[in-house]
Amino acid sequence: MHLNDNLTKKFLAWYDNNKRILPWRVSKNSRKRLYYRLLSEFMLQQTQVKTVLPYFKKFTKKFKNLEDLSQASEREVLKLWEGLGYYRRAKNLLATSKIIVNKLQNKLPKNLDEMKKLPGIGDYTANALLALVYNLPTIALDGNVKRVFARKFNLDITEKKNIDRFILKNKKYLISPDRSSDYVEALMEFGALICKPKNPICKNCFLNKECSFYKSKKKNIKIQKKIMKNLHYDIYCLVNKRKQIALSKNHKLNFLKKFSLPMIEERKKSKYDKKGNWILLKNYKNLISNKKLNINLYYKFSEKKPQKFSWYSLGNNKVFLPTFTKKIIKQISLIY
Repeated sequence: MHLNDNLTKKFLAWYDNNKRILPWRVSKNSRKRLYYRLLSEFMLQQTQVKTVLPYFKKFTKKFKNLEDLSQASEREVLKLWEGLGYYRRAKNLLATSKIIVNKLQNKLPKNLDEMKKLPGIGDYTANALLALVYNLPTIALDGNVKRVFARKFNLDITEKKNIDRFILKNKKYLISPDRSSDYVEALMEFGALICKPKNPICKNCFLNKECSFYKSKKKNIKIQKKIMKNLHYDIYCLVNKRKQIALSKNHKLNFLKKFSLPMIEERKKSKYDKKGNWILLKNYKNLISNKKLNINLYYKFSEKKPQKFSWYSLGNNKVFLPTFTKKIIKQISLIY
């Protein structure tokens, strides 16, 4: 299970001929390099390139540089991030931009440990940024890259010790002293376009003649499936005759904490308050991350709202709302 310098050159050659044109891939001398790389790395965490592209365009149109972003309010950033999911990334991005601009003189740390002190930057992102921004020889191992090498040697990457042993043996070939930025991109790009999680394009792969996964009848690499949780919720929405809905930040969906949602209560069917004139609008299913939600959506008209709730116009597009809440509001809008 050893790499060699020739394989590194092959990856770079493939990248030079096949890389996608992406807006954050600016020249090494561009003033936008730090900002574009930082923004894209935060957005690309657990999110595909095709999903990120329109959001990246919106952000860079609104905030021309890192200084502009650092002066933005959390509300502005969350509004632009709306629909991209994993909203903590947006908050961490804003916090990190403020630190870089106000405390680090518009520069990222060149030290891995210092880099990881910034909000939202873990081991992978830190290594990736060191390579992408400064071209420093580092190892940036994400799921794509691990999969590429696991398939190359038909290695079971579900066993962490296998990856650790592989890295230790091949450390010198997992970095490129001269083209670290391109090499990090090459491995990620190859994993995204050719050595894909499902249906890899093995016949068009320059590695197929030496790929243990391709040649072997016993495929050791395993694609880990998300364990989906089935959750059941009743959602009770108060609406008034002025086409407003009562929203609150107090709810029981902990994975969406701190975001405004309609009033949510978990109740047993035997405890439905028929006298309260709750009307079942719809039963529907929704997916959020690794959770399957089976939802009964109820509503009733009322001019009174509970404490800590506020009225929001159903047509107000200026208020930041997660996609989950937007779907509910869209359903409530059907009653008018």
